[in-house]
Amino acid sequence: MQSIEITGQILMIDKEDGKVAKIRKKIAQSIEPNIADLANGWLKSCNLDYKLEQESLNTETDKALSDYFTKNGGAGANRPDAKLLLQDKNLNFYPILIEYNGYKDSLVKLDTNKQVENRTNKNEPHFKNINSFAVNGAVHYANAVLHHTSYTEIIAIGMTGYRDEAEKIQHKIGVYYVSKSNFGVGQIVGKFSDFSFLASGNFDAFIEKVKALDLSQEEINTIKERREKEIDASLIKLNNDIYQNEKGLGENDRVYLVAASIIATLGIPNKVSSLKKSDLKSSTENGNTDGEIIVRKIKAFLGEKEIPTEKRNLIVRTLENTLTTENINKVEKGESQLKRVFTKIVDDLGIYYKIGLTTDFTGKLFNEMYGWLGFSQDKLNDVVLTPSYIATLLVKLARVNKDSYVWDFATGSAGLLVAAMNEMLNDAKNNITSPQEIIQKEIKIKAEQLLGLELLSSVYMLATLNMILMGDGSSNILNKDSIKDFDGNYSFGETDSKFPADAFILNPPYSANGNGMNFVEKALGMMNKGYAAIIIQNSAGSGRAKEYNKNILEKHTLLASIKMPIDIFIGKSSVQTNIYVFKINEAHHKDEMVKFIDFSDDGYTRSNRKKSSNNLRDTNQAKERYEELINLVRFGKSKLSIFSDREYYEGTIDPENGSDWNQSAPIETKPTLKDFKKTVSDYLAWEVSNILKQQSVEDESLGK
Repeated sequence: MQSIEITGQILMIDKEDGKVAKIRKKIAQSIEPNIADLANGWLKSCNLDYKLEQESLNTETDKALSDYFTKNGGAGANRPDAKLLLQDKNLNFYPILIEYNGYKDSLVKLDTNKQVENRTNKNEPHFKNINSFAVNGAVHYANAVLHHTSYTEIIAIGMTGYRDEAEKIQHKIGVYYVSKSNFGVGQIVGKFSDFSFLASGNFDAFIEKVKALDLSQEEINTIKERREKEIDASLIKLNNDIYQNEKGLGENDRVYLVAASIIATLGIPNKVSSLKKSDLKSSTENGNTDGEIIVRKIKAFLGEKEIPTEKRNLIVRTLENTLTTENINKVEKGESQLKRVFTKIVDDLGIYYKIGLTTDFTGKLFNEMYGWLGFSQDKLNDVVLTPSYIATLLVKLARVNKDSYVWDFATGSAGLLVAAMNEMLNDAKNNITSPQEIIQKEIKIKAEQLLGLELLSSVYMLATLNMILMGDGSSNILNKDSIKDFDGNYSFGETDSKFPADAFILNPPYSANGNGMNFVEKALGMMNKGYAAIIIQNSAGSGRAKEYNKNILEKHTLLASIKMPIDIFIGKSSVQTNIYVFKINEAHHKDEMVKFIDFSDDGYTRSNRKKSSNNLRDTNQAKERYEELINLVRFGKSKLSIFSDREYYEGTIDPENGSDWNQSAPIETKPTLKDFKKTVSDYLAWEVSNILKQQSVEDESLGK
């Protein structure tokens, strides 16, 4: 008889005459108590103050473990087998969460990217892995602490083992770093044979090893993609939950509640503590209702952020109208509707802004929330936000760098400005070598080098919150009419000074005059130099904005006209769009060569399936195509590689026309010798075929 062990079970194979007769299943005996005894003995020998499963570590972590969904997906308590709170030489605290198992192959389950597989292909918690593998369970606990506490760096340890043929215990240890910097996914720290690395004399060296860990760009991109799918599912779940179960809340109320909850729970280290679910008592006492508590926290946060008084008052006033209404604070069964909604928001979204948001995350968050707002059908095109990869394209076409001053006259939820800010910050990090200078430059970029205007107050709230979440470039986000009320000045700081814009990016409301070219004319007219890139309904370039276009070309040059894929805004709008790129303050000459590029095939395949895990797939060198497009606009035909001559064409426009901006490469109509030969060949073949058919008919007649 031969035995083979497979995670938690043993297959007993009986043989007769060298052949398999039958296979019997025998459940392997877990030695988890022995593993726990061995490991806890190490902790005790290191004089470490560890807590066992039922013991309390501290109120904050206990509450986090209690609030997070369990390893089986339900409510209740998460109980690591052992836990510690250790401090390094810099006085930083690190929660240590340990999970034991007792089978040979139950240490860790990784996905195809070699990362801890705690999510299924459908982007749902992988409860089987979380339950069956020690490291997966420990990382699950670590995410509970990351989500619901002030700790942003946690050590997750899994340990398992088995008895070998000599009945000797063999063990394996997995040590993972779960943090804000790795988006809660976790990184393996190294190989360890015992827990002595946690001892007081060794812990600082261990933390130095942890700090040296780094994610590759490929790993970051993979995690971002996964998190984007998660936030999409979480937002849909949250919206459906509130819509179906929370009566009396309109579309704007839902958006404002998300905004208010996020601001209240952000906190500022050493200045404003983040609001916790337990802080809301659902009291009916005047001044201490849940709404009033949240409003006080928002005021404290905005005050410390030094948001301009006028803007701060507008934000508070807008949110207060929803937060302090009687119905939402009414207490039923010991809980207000506001606390119930606040809890859902924190549970579903808290992790995404806790781990450090990027453009991808905020873009997904605010595009989804934007879709909650109730707009009439005739304004449908006005509420379509720009996908993050198109926002980045516009930023690069406008040649944004660390020294640019960028503005957007229809900023929506500020997605374009966030993309510009990221480009500027990256350029600063790549070109400034002094850490102190980088810090000062980052402050200047966020406070002085970005300006956006948004007329709709509900959308303006999203833009302001978006920029606050991104580290705060919200100072010069204005709730004004770009055309009627904006004079070109800063709204914060030196309010008498003009904003020295040299980069303009825009996705305008297409229902505006000239499909939105009125915004372009005004913005470019207020600039002295630089570049502009706008994405707009292409009818603006073929007649709908003729007079605006003629006025623009009197002072500025059209460098490129790019035909975009018709399904960029799939599910939201199906209008054909073009990107127009301009050089500022240089009149367009009639002999100026314009680059006309057909970018209908950008390499992406899009779908609009609600249950799809990925509605945007790179199926034809998308990243390379976008890079080539940027180079073609900047440097011309010499950069042609993927695109053909039919997709790239240089030609002229008439500055006095204004409706000839959407050209394509001319089709050659003059026949070549080759065409002539083929035509003659086809004709002769046809003649011969007819003759043979006629001959066949005559032969048949003679045969009769």
